[in-house]
Amino acid sequence: MASSGWRVNTRRRCPPSCEAGLVEARWRQPIQYVRATYRSCFEVIIKFAKDNTLTNGGGLTEEERCMRLTEKLHPHHIHPRQYVQAHTILKSMAHKFANEPVLVLGGKFDQVRRAAQNYGFNKAYTTHDVLNWNPSVWPFHQLTDRERAATQRVDFSDTRISAVFVFHDPRNWALDVQVLCDVIQSGGFIGGPYIPLEKQTRPIDLVFCNPDLIWRSDFDRPRLGQGAFKSAFQSVFKSLTGSEYPHVQFGKPTRATYDFAADVMRKHLQQMPDYDAHSPLPPIYMVGDNPESDIAGANAAGWDSILVKTGVFSGGNPTHIPTCIAEDVEEAVDWAIRREVARWTELR
Repeated sequence: MASSGWRVNTRRRCPPSCEAGLVEARWRQPIQYVRATYRSCFEVIIKFAKDNTLTNGGGLTEEERCMRLTEKLHPHHIHPRQYVQAHTILKSMAHKFANEPVLVLGGKFDQVRRAAQNYGFNKAYTTHDVLNWNPSVWPFHQLTDRERAATQRVDFSDTRISAVFVFHDPRNWALDVQVLCDVIQSGGFIGGPYIPLEKQTRPIDLVFCNPDLIWRSDFDRPRLGQGAFKSAFQSVFKSLTGSEYPHVQFGKPTRATYDFAADVMRKHLQQMPDYDAHSPLPPIYMVGDNPESDIAGANAAGWDSILVKTGVFSGGNPTHIPTCIAEDVEEAVDWAIRREVARWTELR
């Protein structure tokens, strides 16, 4: 749709939220289509300028992720304040654990440590740090030189872990399940005596950031995700103790994550000179490929949802009914723009 014939009222425009995996992982959809989608958002929605991205992915700082995304969408720049990863919401918890030792799981080498420190977790440690401290913790994996170079030296027998945050999909499930069980059962001191949970005065906080059981990669079939890791851990922990361990769950489709993303978009809109800060948040469109996370979460949050056939969903009857089903991201954004322009013209 050409933009020259339209002047879009910024008080009524729609912020579209795009599932980032559609851009970064669905290589079967040529990147030029995604560029065209972002270009149409730039040209037609005008003042909003850039898509906001909500994803269950992660493992890097927002700055690193946006740099990669901007390279793919050149010349359009994606700013970190517009990008909500699965673990971005942890920024709101960092003050509570700023100077408390915490364990962060997932990602490669020390990437999630850097993300955690960027949020304000000043004492973030990894399971590779634990293995470097005492290789007997899990004797079935020997650290490579590169893995060891990314570790920090710390005596975990004298360092109480107060919380565990699963930032991203763990690369070594066995190691991470073992260390997680050790941390929880010993009251935070790895290698210490196990203490029954009911006798622990300061239970370990456990937070997962992505409930997705499966996700779509370049492989022909979906792959197991962080939700599968959580199921594996809870199954082992229940076998050891008789019950699953209480935890906090973030990520799509949780309401907390969608509310956090809406607040991010609200703040972005408020930075625009012609936006009325007292007006309600305009309609939000979620474009995603996973009915269980993208569509379920958007529907529960009161957003409009557009399900595309470029990832987990490829056709048939979705488990959660979207506002619209589209072939790809370009068609989805085009439909949303046409719908909002039609609504706007009716109100003129």
